[in-house]
Amino acid sequence: MRGSRILVALVTVMMTAFVAVFCFLPRSTYSELEKRDLSKFPDFCWDSLRNGSFTRSVSNWFSDSEPFRDVFMGESMELKSLMAFKTKSAVTFHAAQEAPEDAAATDMASVDEEADDQRSIKEFHNDVDVKAKMDNAGVIVIGNPPEARALMAFKNKNRGEKSFAKVVNTYQKVFGSEVNVYCMIIPTAVEYYCPMNARSCTDPEFPVLTELYSLIDSAVQVVDLYDLMGEHVDEDIYLRTDHHWSPLGAYYAARQFAMVADVKVPDLKDFESDTIKNYVGSMFGYSKDINVKKSPEDFVYYKPLGVTYTTVYRRYELDKDFQIVGEEKPHQGEFFVKTSGTGSAYCTFMGSDARITQVKTDSECPRRLLVMKDSFGNAIPGYLFGSFSEIHVIDFRYFTYSIKDYIREHGITDILMANNISHVCSGAAGSAYKRFLEK
Repeated sequence: MRGSRILVALVTVMMTAFVAVFCFLPRSTYSELEKRDLSKFPDFCWDSLRNGSFTRSVSNWFSDSEPFRDVFMGESMELKSLMAFKTKSAVTFHAAQEAPEDAAATDMASVDEEADDQRSIKEFHNDVDVKAKMDNAGVIVIGNPPEARALMAFKNKNRGEKSFAKVVNTYQKVFGSEVNVYCMIIPTAVEYYCPMNARSCTDPEFPVLTELYSLIDSAVQVVDLYDLMGEHVDEDIYLRTDHHWSPLGAYYAARQFAMVADVKVPDLKDFESDTIKNYVGSMFGYSKDINVKKSPEDFVYYKPLGVTYTTVYRRYELDKDFQIVGEEKPHQGEFFVKTSGTGSAYCTFMGSDARITQVKTDSECPRRLLVMKDSFGNAIPGYLFGSFSEIHVIDFRYFTYSIKDYIREHGITDILMANNISHVCSGAAGSAYKRFLEK
């Protein structure tokens, strides 16, 4: 009987403590794990009370902004991890070896043949067969801390590559010989690092790229990255804890583009590196896997040396649903932005996506580049400050103007469409680029 009283007392104390924590301690406003602002207490009005939306919003706020939200989530992930199976550690990746082609024949290839090779790619295969697990939101997690890697599965449900190729071709026809149009489709990490026994969890990217390249007009200059990324797969070209590539991967892409565009090719020795330690990116929030949290990495980025440049922003104001509600006047700022914490390291480049960026450089090249991109493209422009006199950057999710007017107003000579393959196939990027032409 006495034991029962003690148990009741302990449960009562615990429940009282939970009530005190959830009702009286300061509410959480931002989740570092999920990389998002948490729900705010709704504004009251009689209409929302009558239709029930006010009480629903209050309920959502109460459950979404509990005190110590990230602490409780972390403990939950720890428990989940203890109950899960262990994967092999020290995972390394490299391409399966193939018989080399005739070196002499390769050396004798003409410049035209090299250009054609931009569209002739070979499917990448790795020979790694390790255990992997599919986690939340279609995330494949492999390896153990401190070097676990999270991969976002690629699913080509919408089959938007045909419409995207059509839009790219339209841009070339609209602007003709006055503007060079380049198409850079960025493969994602899952194509290179997914173990063979988990390939059924993701669609292959190689056939999509092959189809895209066959559909894009010859007048459009394709900047192929598929083979290039495969050549550097043993380097840190993709972030382990984030869905983006790394600044090093973006460097190889910028270098490839510069060669295709016939401008000054960046050399990494002309850049200074800076490192943000203990970076854990977006994939922890997506996967809710504690192994990712326990596998922080160095975020190494590169700033140009010996180049003078100024950056002007036109920042969009967004509401809680990321819809544009206003636009600030142009103002000067830093291209490489000091971020507020290690979790936002990828925002080092321009600070965010929701802005139009214009960089003026002291490059002797008179050409002016417009980069039309998603967030993968953020890390590219900084390598090209020595290659163009001006670089403009717009994100397809936020641009609100006529692209014809913008190109005419700013004297753009080159357009680089740099988008990851998921956005291309979703149809979102192609639809937006088409809309810009119709304004």
